Amino acid sequence: MLAFILTGAITAGVLQVTQLDVSYSLLYDIWSKSIKHTFMAPVSQYDYIIGSWIIGILRGAVVFIMLAVFSQKVFNFSMAGVVPTVILLAGIFITALVIGMMVCLLILLYGQRVEVTAWSLSTLIMLACGIYYPVNFLPRPFTGIAFAIPLTHFLEYYRSFYGFAPVFHSSLWWGFGLSAVYAVLLFRLLAHAFKRARKTGMILRLSE
Repeated sequence: MLAFILTGAITAGVLQVTQLDVSYSLLYDIWSKSIKHTFMAPVSQYDYIIGSWIIGILRGAVVFIMLAVFSQKVFNFSMAGVVPTVILLAGIFITALVIGMMVCLLILLYGQRVEVTAWSLSTLIMLACGIYYPVNFLPRPFTGIAFAIPLTHFLEYYRSFYGFAPVFHSSLWWGFGLSAVYAVLLFRLLAHAFKRARKTGMILRLSE
């Protein structure tokens, strides 16, 4: 049970830090009233998001190292090998990208009144994906929601090395498959949202 709790705590810390960097890519420009200048620059939405994501990965990696060392020193907890850990981190980082893009999309569509999603969306997702408890503890409708979250499958894959039986089969296939679908879909939606924000004047309103 200690391994279950600590893998969840480490995952939560890394996920939150990484996704905030993606979400803040847009929010910082809004708060500083400079978003219209950013949109005038010859930068695509892909550069805008991926650049912030890379910074988030670096910060998330630092958080992971700190939490892993702390867990080893205080609880004598060891990570489950290099390859499984790299796969888990890849899953966390991809999920963080997806969450961050969802936040940016919502802000471009609905403005600053939904900026709270930068902090709340990842928390809601963590409640459903089995970070704090096995997903089979969830009521039946929420089990389906858990299945649709890529991080659920990466966590189940990683925890299987500590003897926890996965609830869903083919964890890595589902984890990477869902991540790819969500990432491609959200990039396309963001491209549309950027164009729509220019046409509707949302960019100017966010800069006021």
